Amino acid sequence: MGQLLKHLMNNSGYIILIAFFISRSEIFRKMLQKEKLSKFDIMILSLLFGGTGVLGTYIGIDVKGAIVNTRNIGIVVGGILGGPIVGVLAGILAATHRILIDIGGITSFPCSVATILGGVLGGIIHKKVNIEDRWIYGFFAGVFTENLSMILILLIAKPFYLAILIVKSVYVPMVFINGVGISITILMTEHLFEAREQAAAKQYKLSLEIANKTLPYFREINKNSLNKVCKIIMKSIKADAVSITDRNYILAYAGLGENYYNSGQSITTEITKRVIEEDNILVTNNKLGIKLVNTDNLLKSAIIAPLKENEKVIGTLKIFYKDENAITFKDRALVEGLSQLISTQFEISRVEKLKKMANEAEIKALQAQINPHFLFNTLNAIASLTRIDANKARELIVDFSTYLRLNLENNKGMVDVYKELEQVKSYVKIEQARFKDKIDIVYDIDENIEMKIPSLIIQPLVENSIKHGILKHNVGSLIKVVIENKSEDKLKIVVEDDGVGIPREIIKKIKSGKESDKEIGLLNVHNRLKLMYGQGLKIERKRQGTRISFYIYKLDVGSDMFEMYNN
Repeated sequence: MGQLLKHLMNNSGYIILIAFFISRSEIFRKMLQKEKLSKFDIMILSLLFGGTGVLGTYIGIDVKGAIVNTRNIGIVVGGILGGPIVGVLAGILAATHRILIDIGGITSFPCSVATILGGVLGGIIHKKVNIEDRWIYGFFAGVFTENLSMILILLIAKPFYLAILIVKSVYVPMVFINGVGISITILMTEHLFEAREQAAAKQYKLSLEIANKTLPYFREINKNSLNKVCKIIMKSIKADAVSITDRNYILAYAGLGENYYNSGQSITTEITKRVIEEDNILVTNNKLGIKLVNTDNLLKSAIIAPLKENEKVIGTLKIFYKDENAITFKDRALVEGLSQLISTQFEISRVEKLKKMANEAEIKALQAQINPHFLFNTLNAIASLTRIDANKARELIVDFSTYLRLNLENNKGMVDVYKELEQVKSYVKIEQARFKDKIDIVYDIDENIEMKIPSLIIQPLVENSIKHGILKHNVGSLIKVVIENKSEDKLKIVVEDDGVGIPREIIKKIKSGKESDKEIGLLNVHNRLKLMYGQGLKIERKRQGTRISFYIYKLDVGSDMFEMYNN
């Protein structure tokens, strides 16, 4: 057995040496780093790994009519690196060779079946297992495949006594060497996939650079600005054409074919419609027969990614190449990052428009309620997040948009209590995004509250707790909002925090109605409540923090107080 083990170790060395050269070959590296293999890639890799399996058979040695070999190293590795199709095709090639060189041999058929199943198992590992763990699973795949081969020999090979003798002679060295050989080979080629991940990281960095270059053109979105965006993208990633669409029409197009695809033209390609409907990135190498340009089919490869706002697809980003099979993993990673950032910039553009609206006369009341520093700080936070966490930036944009929308809608009149709470929650999420774990909030809300309350009545109190109670001296972090049903016609609302506590002189100023720049929000709420209900805020200092409470009463729509407030 010692001699047999030594021979198999030598044989596996040849296989590992071949794997080393494969990992250093530029052609095979590019193939294995692709997101999706072409038919040509599959054929070449199947021949390569199948040929490695054939070599493993040729350099094997005869033991009692069986061939002791390292065939399954190449086949399982082919499945792990190239995927299920490569594994199966390589297995079929090596299995066919095994049968033909020893037709009717005692172990020919069992070993051939196990070889094909080894390719299948390698393909499953490719699909299901993380890159860093594949070498471990590869070892067990080799052990399993050889055990399966031994079981099939015992079940199928005749005469049975010879089958048992063969298994006893070769079991340990075959199982050990094939398992270890697969693990070593996978470890040697693992850097290929690490390089793929590094390439993806570089592409994300490039997408951020592109975002910086295109940002000025999203401040005023129109045909010209979007055309400039397309040209910047095309030049930066060396594409042959770039297009941006909405759900129905082309908004901008630059590059090959721009004489045929003009702004305002309807979307015609089915693949673009699929992206919009399915909300998935799609890659085509023209296999579907899609004519990407109206004449001469100039563009043969494309990546099409959805652009989204509030989780809804609003259009697509389309990147074209004139060569077939031009799309690599890093191209897909780049376009995925670009689509997220462009989606974010579309949303930022919408926020910028809302910010401009803040200068219009019809929202002067909103100007009085929102601190300009809050607006700019939030926009700066969004701008920063677009560079480091696009998804988080999008969530913050949604919260900011909700906050601004509710301020626009609710700057006067009575609103549903839950709508007021929605505004509070949007504001708190924005502040939590800015200050991270320094702010925590608890909502204790009675069920089935069916009463309208004055708009912008809770949010200024929560804002005061955050700015002057929690953040001022980094004392405490908890804010609690309580809404209690005291009766059918009466609500009690409490906002309390465990911060530094409101100074007594401020409480006196608010009660006396004296205006202070820092407490304008509290004074505004206090005066409005007094106007509507005859009593304002009750402000209490706690051992640590501040407790503010007030009552809301049900008003008849026709009452003088309601009409006064609503006007």
